[in-house]
Amino acid sequence: MRFGLFIPQGWRQDLVGIDPSEQWETMRSLAHHADTATTGAPGPGGSDAQHAWESVWVYDHFHTVPEPTGEATHEAWTLMAAFAASTERVRLGQMCTCMAYRNPAYLAKVAATVDIVSGGRTEMGIGAGWYEHEWRAYGYGFPGAGARLGALDEGVQVMEQMWRTGSATLDGTYFQVDGALCHPQPLQVLDGVGSDGGSAPSIPLWIAGGGEKKTLRIAAQHAQYTNFDGSLEGFAHKSDVLRGHCEAIGRPFEDITRSANYNVVIGETEADVEDRLRWIGEHYAKTVPAKAEQTVRDFRSGPLVGTPEQVVETLQKLEGAGMTYAITYFAEAAYDRSGIELFEREVVPALQG
Repeated sequence: MRFGLFIPQGWRQDLVGIDPSEQWETMRSLAHHADTATTGAPGPGGSDAQHAWESVWVYDHFHTVPEPTGEATHEAWTLMAAFAASTERVRLGQMCTCMAYRNPAYLAKVAATVDIVSGGRTEMGIGAGWYEHEWRAYGYGFPGAGARLGALDEGVQVMEQMWRTGSATLDGTYFQVDGALCHPQPLQVLDGVGSDGGSAPSIPLWIAGGGEKKTLRIAAQHAQYTNFDGSLEGFAHKSDVLRGHCEAIGRPFEDITRSANYNVVIGETEADVEDRLRWIGEHYAKTVPAKAEQTVRDFRSGPLVGTPEQVVETLQKLEGAGMTYAITYFAEAAYDRSGIELFEREVVPALQG
């Protein structure tokens, strides 16, 4: 199993109390930690200890949750460029970029540039978008789900053309692109994406969302990775739907890596876990007091809440269902790394490799 780490950027009230002048250093320092942290366990064949984290992630949002506030929310692709220049190894993703927030030809150009700056470490998480308040506040309107998914489908086609051929043309319902150029193309080269079925420059596409009729169909057609429901039952069901779409178009289901996002609340003992949950409630009460109790309930109900042994057991069951890439979020990361470090020591080595 592979692991990614969300870097706090403010969207989930996770930079509250940190002065804006210090927020970038908080984010940069955590990204550096993920870039260099090892598990302490030997790698394959007795080699040096393996790195704990394959990737770091941010969210693509403008307004905080669980409700809009005046707290910080740093912009995703600006952070991608900054992390590209300030890390060396770890891969860089967004979970997930909203297609409607940027023209897809422009977005493809931005992502290609980040890939160049990072030395070929960019991932493209992409989805149809859902946060109505920020859509309307930023002047995007809020079209129905069908239109948002249609735009996702067309936008992905534009990005694939831009990266793989260096230009894109599409006269679509939602996007019109006429000879948009993308030079240089990404540094990464992916197998099986060229016009002849061979390799071509490209960036891995993560199609995020579990919509069974359209989103997972788009994923079957275009994705190298999916990201959907992380509960054992939900993950198994969405995987079966994705398999059906793959079979319908003749694509090997195994070509797509299936991932999920997880809120991690971990402690050496169950009492430690309760202390962390209590902290989450107190933290959210500072800015969104009416939502603090519900937020704690939401965290408590997640699959990865417990001692290291309990978290490992849950992840092993999920791995058995085909979930091989877990992207983790620690609410306290900007203030306290002990949960991350416990996860690195006792959870990652039990699943890695």
